[in-house]
Amino acid sequence: MAVNPKSQAFGSEPLGKLLRQQAIPSSIGILVMSIYFLVDTFFIGRFISTEGIGAITVVMPIIFLVACIGMGLGVGGASIISRAMGADDSVKANRTFGNQVGITLSVAVGIAVLGFIFTEEILWIFGGKGDIAAPAKDYFEIVLIGCPFLAWAMMSNNVIRAEGFPKMAMLTLIIPAVINVVLDPIFIIWLDMGMKGAGWATAISYIACALYTASFFIFGRSDLQLSWKDLLPDTPIVKEMFSLGSVTLARQGSVSLFSILLNNMLFKYGGELGLSIFGIINRFNLFAIFPILGITQGSVPIIGFNYGASKWLRVKKMIRYSVRSATISGIIIFAIMMLCTPYLVKLFTTDQELIKATVPAMRFVFVMTPILSLNLIGGAYYQAIGKATPALFLTLSRQIFFLIPLVVIMPLYFGIDGIWYSFPIADFSASALSYIFLSRQIKTLNGKIDASPSAVT
Repeated sequence: MAVNPKSQAFGSEPLGKLLRQQAIPSSIGILVMSIYFLVDTFFIGRFISTEGIGAITVVMPIIFLVACIGMGLGVGGASIISRAMGADDSVKANRTFGNQVGITLSVAVGIAVLGFIFTEEILWIFGGKGDIAAPAKDYFEIVLIGCPFLAWAMMSNNVIRAEGFPKMAMLTLIIPAVINVVLDPIFIIWLDMGMKGAGWATAISYIACALYTASFFIFGRSDLQLSWKDLLPDTPIVKEMFSLGSVTLARQGSVSLFSILLNNMLFKYGGELGLSIFGIINRFNLFAIFPILGITQGSVPIIGFNYGASKWLRVKKMIRYSVRSATISGIIIFAIMMLCTPYLVKLFTTDQELIKATVPAMRFVFVMTPILSLNLIGGAYYQAIGKATPALFLTLSRQIFFLIPLVVIMPLYFGIDGIWYSFPIADFSASALSYIFLSRQIKTLNGKIDASPSAVT
């Protein structure tokens, strides 16, 4: 199998053009997904209850922890596939994909089964208490059905992008969002199914997304060829895949760990209202950084391919171009978020107490949006080049090293406001740390460029 011409272009086409080709579809996909989160919360907040918003705040970190199995294996495997393609090693690329498929499906199904067995215990740990417990259980038990399908889809998304099909990867994010938006009013309003209706809309959208990505590999343009022998675990590939994928797993794991702490702290200092405040804020997380995430995801296969091909100058330029582009995009979204905060909050609720409390909290949480590109691209860069340790360190820095201690300490002095103050402090600290790492890496690349000038273009 010859390496796909689309992925070969990563080593020769202008970097700006390549990044646009990769980042724009990715950004659109993430934007549509963020709109889905907003619409989903709109229907729950407007047609079910304020406690419903708190319920999805409790459930979503659990669901995405399961989905992150696929995402982690997808990112880890895609990094190997990108570098294998750069080195023209189709055998390794196929074997990596086969290992991704087997492990993702086995682990995701197993975790989903455990979720059904320990439903109430898991929800309690994540903050499903008081009036939020019942709607959280209704939603969780149904959405859990779709989790293995979501894990497969997220794994496939990264592989599709590594093969050089960003538009196909974009549709992987758009399809479940559109289906969910269509099904929400049907199940929630017309059939009056409440939180169970919201759960079925979400589960069905995950299943549809999985079927679409499967069709790409079976009937589509993928050059990866899956055979039974490739499903058998290859120890070196599995080790490297988990090493690199552990960065993404650790990221979501730290998010889920943080969610346990945060939800319980919110309940302690603000009750059901505190959880609902963050429920609205959390719905804007993807929207606030969708262009930054798109640029980050778009840069990964380009960096990975050129690093595998020893084209150091292109790697260096891509770091700088990605950070600059993501920062500019972040400033634009930041301005929108700060100027329109009251109007955005009012989309989800007519509860004046909730609106009044959410507006200032949201502004604090998103005030450092313009510099988040440093932390996101820093971690993604090290994943792309196959260096798991610094990628893991940078990925964990925001949640584990800064945000968790701050959320514990700050409320002791400022009450629930201390929780909101913690976010900008953590964002600034993690971004500053990533800047130091990226600066050092550029110096390393400069040394490689000087040592091998013939391999830089």
